[in-house]
Amino acid sequence: MNVDEYMKLDSQLCFPLYAASRKIVGTYTPYLKKLGITYTQYIMFLVLWEQGKTTVGELCSRLHLDTGTVTPMLKKTEQQGLITRTRSSEDERVVLIELTSRGRDLYGKARDIPAKISGCISLNKDEALALYKTLYKILEA
Repeated sequence: MNVDEYMKLDSQLCFPLYAASRKIVGTYTPYLKKLGITYTQYIMFLVLWEQGKTTVGELCSRLHLDTGTVTPMLKKTEQQGLITRTRSSEDERVVLIELTSRGRDLYGKARDIPAKISGCISLNKDEALALYKTLYKILEA
């Protein structure tokens, strides 16, 4: 079959982004498995460790995820005793997410993960920064 150049896998920008993302998330998996959390939970914890508490809407926005993805994860994380979900007293439509003491304690166990991961990625500091800026440019478009 004669395939147009733009229809080849190697011509797709989406493919190396997808494959690299899967590879990096896979690198996190053994470290996160020891903590009993998934990668999506980990990035949620990064937000909560930074902010202390947030709303479901803010979390979805920050993680570039929809509520259909976030809500089951929050339910699981709450069942693990790592977060609480409560309705806002000001607006009952708003659900607040907050760390429990176990969720805060997880920070100490996860603190060395970024250093371990950066050692697995063969980019120097300038290359990593350039990639970071380019990826956020794509996200913000």
